[in-house]
Order: sequence, then C-alpha cells, then structure tokens
Amino acid sequence: MLSGSVSRRYARAVVSIGEAEGNLEVLAAEVGRLAEAVEQSADLRTVLLNPAFSQSQRQQVLEHVCARLALSKTSQNLAKLLLARGRMANVPGIAKSLRQMVDDVAGRVRVRLASAAPLDEATEVRIRSALGRATGKTVIVEKTVDASLLGGVVAQVGDLVYDGSLRGELRNLRARWQQ
Repeated sequence: MLSGSVSRRYARAVVSIGEAEGNLEVLAAEVGRLAEAVEQSADLRTVLLNPAFSQSQRQQVLEHVCARLALSKTSQNLAKLLLARGRMANVPGIAKSLRQMVDDVAGRVRVRLASAAPLDEATEVRIRSALGRATGKTVIVEKTVDASLLGGVVAQVGDLVYDGSLRGELRNLRARWQQ
C-alpha cells in the first residue's frame, strides 16, 4: 500500500499548489493527461522507468512529452520531480488520487453506472438525482453497458455498490434458497 500513500502525498501537494494558484482543475486535467500518456504507451513507460536509459535521455523524452501535452510549468515541474525521484510509475495513481481530491474540494462524486442496455435520459436523470440526494454532492456519471446484468443497473460510488440488477437479484435468491 506504500505506492498508494506516495500517490496521495503527491496529490495533496498538487491540491495545495493548485488552490494557491487558483488552477486546481487545470492541474488535475494536466496530470490526468500525463498519466494517460504513460499508461497508454509501453514505449514511453520503458524509457521513463528503465534505468538503462540515462537520466538526461529520460529528461529529454519527458520534456518532449510535456510540450506535446501542453502542460503548464507547474505540471512540468511535478513531472520532472517525479522523474528525478524515480516515481514516474506513480503518475497514474497520483492522477487518480488527485481527481478524487479535486472532486471532494468541488463537492462532486463520480459514480460508475452499469446497465444491461443504454439508459434513456430520463432514467439517468432520476438515478443521478437520487444519488445526489444520498451523497449530498454533485454526481458525475460514468456509464457503461454490461449485457451480463440481464436488466437493471449497478451503481458504484467509491467503495459502495448499489446492485439493482437482475443478475444481482437472482444471485440473492439463489443464496436464500441455499440457506
């Protein structure tokens, strides 16, 4: 769990800087773009994480990536610090922790909503409204379609899962019959 602790520590530092500079949302988006680039490119990961490449080679690649991603000076400094401290592997975790912290500061919560079929707008609004009342926060919905649910929806808010799917109901019935 050490890497999660490291990620949260760096994310807290970015939140402090972003609040002081008044650009917290921008910094979170930039760190997110950097994390996405690191996660999606095996070649980039190889160069940035492999000690077989010299520090100056890794630095040059990172500077090029930062320029291509149009990162602010603050985000570039974070990236350079992470590279210098051998923490580039933590960038995705930092981005995730940072997004959660920024959402907390802004009074938002992200909800993963899986349904057996695409939801119509009215149903999504009702679910978003109910979850907003339950959490007391503005709800950002990340939708997916999962045909294995058979029907209904599953909403995940942080570690809490609300399972209103037909598959979940069948599983509950099976468990009751087996008792």
